[in-house]
Parts: sequence; C-alpha cells; structure tokens
Amino acid sequence: MKRIWLTGASSGIGAALAEVLLHQGHHLAVSARNATALHALAERFPQQVLLAPGDLSDAEQVKAIGERITEQWGVLDTVILNAGTCEYVDTRHFEAAMIERVMRANLFSASYCIEAALPLLRQSAQPHLVGVGSSVTYLPLPRAEAYGASKAAMRYLFETLRIDLAAEGIAVTLVSPGFVDTPLTQKNDFPMPMRWPVEKAARHIAERLDKRPYEIAFPGPFIATLLLLAHLPKGLQLAIGKRMARTSNAESNA
Repeated sequence: MKRIWLTGASSGIGAALAEVLLHQGHHLAVSARNATALHALAERFPQQVLLAPGDLSDAEQVKAIGERITEQWGVLDTVILNAGTCEYVDTRHFEAAMIERVMRANLFSASYCIEAALPLLRQSAQPHLVGVGSSVTYLPLPRAEAYGASKAAMRYLFETLRIDLAAEGIAVTLVSPGFVDTPLTQKNDFPMPMRWPVEKAARHIAERLDKRPYEIAFPGPFIATLLLLAHLPKGLQLAIGKRMARTSNAESNA
C-alpha cells in the first residue's frame, strides 16, 4: 500500500488512474478543481481517499493542499502530477495570453506541486515523482505551439530533476501518452491515430509504476512513428507538418 498524491483526478486519465490505484489498495490524496467528482470518489472509497481539492495554478492553494497532506499523512510515497489542459493556437489571431494560460495550467501548476511534495517524498523509503507530459514533445505539430511548449518544458523539468534528485533516491518518471479518449481530446477536430480508451491508458501506466522507469510512452507504434519523423531532415519535417496543417484546417472549416 502506497500513499499517493494524484492531481487532475476528476476526469480523463486522472480519474481512470485513480480507479485503478484505489482498486489496487493504495491510499490517494486527490486534487482537482472539480470537488464534486472528488467527493463522489471519496464516497466510494471512504477509507482510502484524502480529499485535497483546489486550483493547482494558484500557488497558495497548492501550499494549503501540501499542508493538509502533511497533517493527515506526513509522508508521500508517490506523486503523480497529471493535471493540465490543452488549447490550440490560431496563428491568424495569435494570443499571447493563451500561451500564458496553458503554461500556468501545465507547467507552473506542476512546479507548485513539486515544491509542496518534495518534503513529503523525502520521508518515504521509496519516493517516486511522476509527471504526465505528452508525446507531442517528440515532434512539432500544427497548432500545438502552446500545449507543446508547455509539455516540452515539463519534459526538461522532469529530466533535470531526475539528475538532481538521484542522490536522494527520488525516482523520476515522465509519462508521454499519445492520443487518449478523454473529454479533452473529444474536443479535437482532427484525426487521432491509434487513440487508446482511457481505461487502457490508466492500466498501462499503473502496471509500470512499480518499476519506476525513466519514461512510460505509449502506444508503441505511434511513438515509434513520431521518433522516426523526428529524425528526418527539417525540410521534410516542415513539408509533412504543412500537409497536416492543411488537413487540420480543412476539417476545422468543414
């Protein structure tokens, strides 16, 4: 049994992962802005769920959540930073505020949580810090300027933390999903090849957490395709990206 802090636990991958981890017998501190969904989870698993709702893009609220977990448990074995959002850029009406919103939701919120979590992880015999990034970081994709930049920053943050926390025995894992069927991706207006059901993605992540790998990337064929494209000359990458952008724009206007 582990004591785990899971963010973004009210929907999508977070909600599905919470179900898997609770059925495995772990204790979960669950955070999200949607307190109603978290309360419903706590009613079903009253002895295992610690409610810790809040807006994770607000540093003071995250500090209060950290204090609540400290008061109740005093330790965390695993922290899974899954909370985030996605917005797509329209370069005809470029909005810097969008970049800021997405960075705050995806990167800044994770950094606030890491600050709150590290003292608690240091009390565990096998501490594990997990961040949910994205496979978008392997290859530039149309309209993904805001989302991709935030997830690329997440990748760099976690990969450097892995180095600097190694001496303390804190393992660091980055999760890099492809397309997963969630309320967020259901808003997409473009093809999503090899999209996984959210329950399958959650099981895949949970099954690999005990091994504390450097990265959990899926689905394999999709990741392999992105990595192959990423090694092409930049001119070819641009040509492929332009074709994808035209397809995406045509579907948006359909």
